[in-house]
Amino acid sequence: MAEVARSIAHRFPGVPTLEGAGVRLRRSFSNNEVPLFDPFLLLDRFGSSNPEDYMAGFPWHPHRGIETVTYVLDGEVEHGDTLGNAGVIGAGDVQWMNSGSGIIHQEMPKRTVGTMSGFQLWVNLPAKEKMSVPAYRGLTRADFPEVTTDDGTRVRVVAGLYGGSEGPVKGIPVDPTYLDVTVPAGRSFQFDAPPGYTAFAHSILGNVRFDGTDTDPVVAGETALFGPGGPVRATAVDADARFLLVSGRPLHEPVAWYGPIVMNTQAQLLDAVRQLRHGDFLQHQRPIVEE
Repeated sequence: MAEVARSIAHRFPGVPTLEGAGVRLRRSFSNNEVPLFDPFLLLDRFGSSNPEDYMAGFPWHPHRGIETVTYVLDGEVEHGDTLGNAGVIGAGDVQWMNSGSGIIHQEMPKRTVGTMSGFQLWVNLPAKEKMSVPAYRGLTRADFPEVTTDDGTRVRVVAGLYGGSEGPVKGIPVDPTYLDVTVPAGRSFQFDAPPGYTAFAHSILGNVRFDGTDTDPVVAGETALFGPGGPVRATAVDADARFLLVSGRPLHEPVAWYGPIVMNTQAQLLDAVRQLRHGDFLQHQRPIVEE
């Protein structure tokens, strides 16, 4: 007997948001949705053919206690950070950055002919890892395996496993899977999400029907959070469909959040703010004492 597929528990159309120094983007979920998406904290989608919507970029700013995942679909983004990393994230590239105890970085889109587009996902770190040493992964399009099924479905594997292929992003505490899936019209796709893991999908292109109790298709720009159960099954309704599919092990830990810093207690947030003001934010790589 076939395992019952996960149904959609919540839908999020996204909210227009101004972020950074004035970048227009669409926020799918954020701190208002804690802890629904645990261990994921935020998903932003940026995309425009008008440089005025993105050229202000994200100048130097801090992070602590999270991992930021920037996936560029079109265009280029210049990156620099206090670890000494610098370069350009191009179309199909991914920057997976563990901010740990503290990092300051900038992401500045370059003027593009056509569309500049992509995503940023925030992944929470467990309490024991929030003050770990920061780390940076810069991955190019060629680093990601792509699986093509018999019916023409294409799956780019950024993290996790699919179809016998493993993504290059490994060793992440919440054991994430991050897939970029393109399904031909009328065809179906299945991902066996681990039991107990959070799973969500964001539709990039086309209408996708996910099996379960909810039969309305998820439209482009909409995010679907799945309830518990077995696999995630998707069908491209009337044209080719493309979507991100993400899953991860929830942390079930308290979340204290202020701007780009996510910790477990208000006291830890106050410490981080004081360190920023005193100029020693980057000097505190130490284990967190459980409170």
